[in-house]
Amino acid sequence: MIAKMIPRLATQTIERLTAGFPVIALTGPRQSGKTTLARSLFASKPYVSLENPDTRDFATRDPKRFLGQFAANGAVIDEIQRVPELFSWLQGWVDERRIMGDIVVTGSAQFERQERITQSLAGRVGRVELLPLSGAELNAANLLPDSLDACMLRGGYPALYDRPIDVYDWMSSYVATYMERDVRQMSAIQNLDAFGRFTQLLALRSAQLLNLNALAAEAGISAPTARAWLTVLEASYLFVSITPYFRNIGKRLVKTPKVYCLDTGLLCWLLGINSTDHLARHPLRGHIFETWVVSEAIKQKWNRGRRAQLHFWRDSTGLEIDLLEEESPTSFRAWEIKSGETFSSDWFKPIKKIAALDSHLTSAGVVYGGDKSSQRSDGNVVAWRDWVSTLG
Repeated sequence: MIAKMIPRLATQTIERLTAGFPVIALTGPRQSGKTTLARSLFASKPYVSLENPDTRDFATRDPKRFLGQFAANGAVIDEIQRVPELFSWLQGWVDERRIMGDIVVTGSAQFERQERITQSLAGRVGRVELLPLSGAELNAANLLPDSLDACMLRGGYPALYDRPIDVYDWMSSYVATYMERDVRQMSAIQNLDAFGRFTQLLALRSAQLLNLNALAAEAGISAPTARAWLTVLEASYLFVSITPYFRNIGKRLVKTPKVYCLDTGLLCWLLGINSTDHLARHPLRGHIFETWVVSEAIKQKWNRGRRAQLHFWRDSTGLEIDLLEEESPTSFRAWEIKSGETFSSDWFKPIKKIAALDSHLTSAGVVYGGDKSSQRSDGNVVAWRDWVSTLG
């Protein structure tokens, strides 16, 4: 039985790619809705999951015969990263059949990080990265929480919107499952307790500059280990790094990336925040709000099959613009992110400075924690609720 599905914005992207690629790859974190969406859109295709030990054993021992059982109508193959050898066989399969949208695969890891997959399916696969529900999707389904703090605390994982379960309980189970299953599958990490501490320390740095050496020292691990563990967290779509924008704007700029958790519900759990009251007075609430704004921007781009093209800008004096959206190689939009509910004209000062330094700034605005959007002489002021549809 397939659970009732909240309409996903990625649907049109998948349908577009199905017309031009023989393989459709739907990736994203566990429980983001990949399987539900794939089975809904391709209901006529047989479905198999490589999480099933017997199915996985069959695919591993005899991949040719495994694929042969789907000769009539292709298939939806879930968690295909469990049997990476299949990608080599898929290359010959789709080249011989030449049927668009023939095979649909899902996975909880970024396929491009596996060299065998990248080489086997180059030019043959249309990729969609599906994160948890975006604010726009929740809003369209009349499920967007009423308050900003409730929205950030709950996050976007679909299970939290289709069953009566406590957020903290669900996140506890989710993280435990991730540590025990996904981490061991993706990397030879033996000390899961140390990896868990590292993940929590990384959460403390969400929406901040990432100094991996300092993080490694605090976690009690080497810098190379910290780098490898960050790669695991990014490959499983739990965290993402955003690079600074420094083209054409002088030389005294920070070139260190910032790191973001891709779901604020997960972030709150990692920070030990278990209620809206706790979140409202938490010292990192501003960083959590920035994390929410940036993750929403990433979701909107990925749902449409586009590269995020998002950056930030910061100079050596600490002056910063939180989010730059690159519209083309010669134009970008600048956004300041403020969690306060009362607008201040001072929020536009950094944007005015970058506008004076670079003529490629085409528009600017402020996203804030208040309820009313408005148009000011310096740019748009966007309430948090309206942000979910601003970047479409």
